[in-house]
Amino acid sequence: MANVLHQSPLTPAEMPHSVLFMCNFNAVRSPMAEALTKFYCGKHIYVQSIGIRAEGDQANPFAVAVMDEIGLDISRHGPKKFADLMDASFDLVVTLSPEAQHKAIDLTRTLDCQVEYWPTLDPTAVTGNRDNIIAAFRQTRDMLAEKIKKRFDVAYFPVVS
Repeated sequence: MANVLHQSPLTPAEMPHSVLFMCNFNAVRSPMAEALTKFYCGKHIYVQSIGIRAEGDQANPFAVAVMDEIGLDISRHGPKKFADLMDASFDLVVTLSPEAQHKAIDLTRTLDCQVEYWPTLDPTAVTGNRDNIIAAFRQTRDMLAEKIKKRFDVAYFPVVS
């Protein structure tokens, strides 16, 4: 499916009511995207995230640290896979890795939902010292934030206080 980023304001009919972010392990990219979308879109969009092979019992510590830098707490996030979802009907599935894109196409063949692929840097592939690694995690966070703000037309939503 196309990598769609809307340039013009979305109408209420075009705005998805539910979004699922999907990556490989649901420990870095998809939990970041879930938290950012919840922050920017408030209660207007139902948001979840999963991994195709959810492993472990918590989010990656570097992901937790860079999200904490902007005031978002993902420390209690537990990686999930599709079978763990309470509700599997989404208007939009956003995939963040090639593997997740292939899995999403398979999972949504018979579902009425849109699938978008957002190629996203996997910061866990970066090596070196802590500064290099944390910089990669920040880059991924910031890239996701920009894509989310554009795709979901964040100006559309009233400010939540």
